[in-house]
Amino acid sequence: MMLPISLLAVLQYFLVLVESQPQQLVLESVIDLSTSSLPNPPTFRISPSADPLFISVALCDTTDNTTRFFLTNDTTISNPGPSDVDSVNTLELVVPDTGSNEWSNWFTNGGILSVLKGDASVEFELLVSAHNSSTVGSPFVGDTTANQAILFSPPFSPVPTEEPTFPNYTLPAANLTFPPPPSPPTNYSLVIAPTSSNGLASLPRTVCALKSAVSKEGTILLSPTSGSSQGLWLRDSDGWRWQWLVNGLNPHTNYTLFALRDGVLASSQPFYFVTKSATFSCPLVHSLPFCPTVSYAVPIAPPRGIATTHTAATLPGDVTDMVLSVLTNFTTTLSTLACGRDYYSPLVTCADCQQAYRRWLCAVAFPRCGDSSGSFVDAQGAQLPLPALQSVAKGAPPRNPVLPPFGSDYQTLLPCLETCNAADRACPNFLNFKCPLPRFTAADSYAVGYIDSGEEGVLGGGSTGAAQDEFGHVWCNLG
Repeated sequence: MMLPISLLAVLQYFLVLVESQPQQLVLESVIDLSTSSLPNPPTFRISPSADPLFISVALCDTTDNTTRFFLTNDTTISNPGPSDVDSVNTLELVVPDTGSNEWSNWFTNGGILSVLKGDASVEFELLVSAHNSSTVGSPFVGDTTANQAILFSPPFSPVPTEEPTFPNYTLPAANLTFPPPPSPPTNYSLVIAPTSSNGLASLPRTVCALKSAVSKEGTILLSPTSGSSQGLWLRDSDGWRWQWLVNGLNPHTNYTLFALRDGVLASSQPFYFVTKSATFSCPLVHSLPFCPTVSYAVPIAPPRGIATTHTAATLPGDVTDMVLSVLTNFTTTLSTLACGRDYYSPLVTCADCQQAYRRWLCAVAFPRCGDSSGSFVDAQGAQLPLPALQSVAKGAPPRNPVLPPFGSDYQTLLPCLETCNAADRACPNFLNFKCPLPRFTAADSYAVGYIDSGEEGVLGGGSTGAAQDEFGHVWCNLG
């Protein structure tokens, strides 16, 4: 049975009408596209919104940089192009060498994004979001051994802190209990590759480009569900982080690291780290509730059994007991002050004092092993300050007398003097907590002049300004 010609004409009209409608961009949903299979016309519709929207574009490879993207919130323009650009309601979303760009504006009546295909086919992603999704925080490298690294995602979901009040001014216990983690947590992944391979350096800094590199030799993708994941960890007041223990790395090798966040098209800036020499023998220590910022190599015998790193479950009991005992006694003494009523400073409180003292105690209770084989030059080849390393002979008593003598020669990275000074500044005078002076004996047991200048009472002005940087240089142990 044949349909009447009039009905066929109506059906054809509606089919053409449907085909000509721009594809809808769904809020908070990443869409994967290719210039080889764009709709006709190559336009995408943005729904009306009472709030500003962020429109993101990301390239997934470097095969083409001539594809152009145009965006408008002027509903009278159905297919924006170069002639419509006024830099107010219509603009070209230029994609720089980093591979991604974003524009925020009001789309009260909706908008249109159009794609002008370039000379070659290119894969790309689009995202419409109610949030700024163009920046991702920096990952963090705890430390490395010859073939391992303890790595962290950028922080998220800072835990709100409420200052205790008098007369119920209760300080945290020595062995911290973390609050429940956020649910659901922000999902981060890390991509790692040897820096010398140039596999990542030539790619756009976008999630889709970096994930496509994972199939290449030497490139590793770490997700919250990967086998190396150690779950969520609350290092400090910056917030929660995903934590990974990576095995199988090559000794004395430079690595490049990127952080990727779900729902964001751009990656983080590159972060660099270097593994230690093949003879490095100190194991990593991490995941200690009483010392949450400790995530580095310590001169202590490796754990027994199959574990290759120490956590709170494998540390010798006398080491844990010493730290908990010292911190408990300090907290008891501090609490003899009427905290929350008798203010000893307009800037800091008893809670600040305990937090700073905890960090200092952990830095000296767990000496950090270092390695002098790394290169301390900047991108232009200029010499950087050398790390504050101190050689320790096999069997020599360690800084923490509770730790047994280590079974081989090693180098220790001295604590930053600023870690001690921070506790001194935060705590009341009656505790008699004092740090050695730079002009006398401080350099015997602390790294002096890195973060602060070393002049008494002067903050800042040090040779590096930090304990470590994003290029893999570590100068002192911040704790």
